[in-house]
Amino acid sequence: MIVYGITHRGAVRNENQDRIRYSLMGGGELLAAVLCDGMGGAQAGSVASTIASDTFMSHAGNSLDESSSPSDMHTILTEAVNYANIKVYDRAFADFSCMGMGSTLVGLLVNGKRACVVNVGDSRAYLIGKRRITQITRDHSLVEDMVSRGKITRAQAQNHPQKNIITRAVGVEASVSSDLFDVKLSSGNRLLLCSDGLSNTVSSEEILMVSGNNENLEKACGALLELALKRGAPDNVSVLLCER
Repeated sequence: MIVYGITHRGAVRNENQDRIRYSLMGGGELLAAVLCDGMGGAQAGSVASTIASDTFMSHAGNSLDESSSPSDMHTILTEAVNYANIKVYDRAFADFSCMGMGSTLVGLLVNGKRACVVNVGDSRAYLIGKRRITQITRDHSLVEDMVSRGKITRAQAQNHPQKNIITRAVGVEASVSSDLFDVKLSSGNRLLLCSDGLSNTVSSEEILMVSGNNENLEKACGALLELALKRGAPDNVSVLLCER
């Protein structure tokens, strides 16, 4: 397993409130990774994403081992998100300057050919093959709910004025519900974690094309970031790629 991640404040924002953390273990067969996109006034978004990512990794990285089954990984991911939620919520409750802060979270565990993904909010995970890309996660957002109810089309959602309103976030409430997904990995498959700074400016088809044109993960991540920046990158942009 090889991994590379990159994060950038984008072309408009003065601060980068995204955070990426990952840890390779077990001779490269085990991976724990997380990407968080903070929200909140002043510096609070950065505080939220830092606490969430650090807490998630502290639990997930220390709990995953070669014997972990998919069921074990579900438990690890759920617990890691819950611990992150408690830490962010408690800090917001204790610090007036952090009131109302929160963070999206998309996390990943890999054990050999088995992978599990967890998400809260609209940061995403994709599975990329040689000719196909599949969005693993489902956004917890107002617009995604409107699409699922048939109120708007997927095409209308792409440019909807409320597309950045999320319906779940880590640390906003005393508890949080997360979604879990199992993924089977084949040789050459790539897993992508990204913030909405990428997914709002670069389509899934373009992500597939860029990935296919760059065998090197660092170059692929750099090319995706460059494409987002060329399009104005109004938000922070974070990309993490891993490959078996």
